[in-house]
Amino acid sequence: MTTVYDVTTWSVPGNPSATPYNDIGLIINSIIADVKSQQTNQASKPGAVVYIPPGDYSLKTRVNVDISFLTIRGSGHGFTSSSIRYNAGNTSSWHEIFPGGSRIRVENTDGNTEAFRVYRTGDPRLSSIVFQNFCLDGVSFSTNQNSYVNGKTGIRFDSANDSCRVEGMGMVYLEHGLVVRDTDALSVSGNFLAECGSCIELTGSGQASKVTDNLIGAGYVGFSIFAEGHMGLLVSANNVFPRGKSSVHFKDCTRSSITANRFHAFYPGMVNFEGNCTENLIGANHFLRQVEPFDPLKPYNNGLDDLFGLVHVAGSGNTVTGNHFSYDVPSGSVTPSGQKPTIILVASGANNYIAANNTISSVAANTVVLDGSTTGTKVLDSGGAGEFVHYTSSYSFRATP
Repeated sequence: MTTVYDVTTWSVPGNPSATPYNDIGLIINSIIADVKSQQTNQASKPGAVVYIPPGDYSLKTRVNVDISFLTIRGSGHGFTSSSIRYNAGNTSSWHEIFPGGSRIRVENTDGNTEAFRVYRTGDPRLSSIVFQNFCLDGVSFSTNQNSYVNGKTGIRFDSANDSCRVEGMGMVYLEHGLVVRDTDALSVSGNFLAECGSCIELTGSGQASKVTDNLIGAGYVGFSIFAEGHMGLLVSANNVFPRGKSSVHFKDCTRSSITANRFHAFYPGMVNFEGNCTENLIGANHFLRQVEPFDPLKPYNNGLDDLFGLVHVAGSGNTVTGNHFSYDVPSGSVTPSGQKPTIILVASGANNYIAANNTISSVAANTVVLDGSTTGTKVLDSGGAGEFVHYTSSYSFRATP
């Protein structure tokens, strides 16, 4: 029984002209079909490894992953900046201009938008699928290379899944890098996902997953890290750089942690809680807020003003503690003009806890603001009395000594 496949040596039955260089999607789909034909015993389906050696491969046909225990692995994530190349002008003297390693060019001509779709109906849900150590390159954002829009998705988990991993991947110039729906025990770790419209989107629901130790930078049109309906999600040790419209966006998430990350952004709303987010921890992160320095992208932003907060809390029982905020924005760039920017805004909810946060700001700022609907918020050692604004009488406050 064959369990390890090399895409450069596999021949598609009945299609001898198919190669990974003219359509690696056809090759991998054929390999998956072979795995299924060999592993028909319900009690013995060990899965397989698909190996992608370093090289440049075109993907014109979407890969449909519908078996568990499958690892698709390369030998190099190959990331290099496409934005720098497209905005640099003459690159004829450069050593290289495209991503390398095990690089797949996402060039779908089959009417689909994804390079890889993970999907299966019935029970049990798909499990233990691994994408590891290769590059998915969307190649171009069409006529406007700074738009972050081309309709392409790198990997989409489109049905419920368990204990899957995305590790050591490079993704560049995709409108959506990684989209995972209804996941448990997902691990997204050690990836370089940047210059994508959105980098990581966890949709539907999920539990006990982690997004850790990644280098991430989305475009102004999308999210660096988005999670919806998750419980027990760990977002930790990531270096998230501009220009995503948020660094981390939680929607209706509970009992999850955002800890020990470094966040750098050109817009407010760096960590944004939407809907009813409860009992989450935002702790020991470093936030750096600056203005867009790159002329071609100065006209764009995420549509939020500086009263929204670098951290925007919606929901109850959340803790924001031990974070460092560096607000490095010239006074003339603060919006609305003449207003003091907000560092932490508690927009709704009860019994939120804000403590021991430190703000260094180039302008006078309100370090904590409580909206009128909030109740029972405790604000301790997170700014002076003149930096605390409350539109409610239901709170506790202790100024930083």
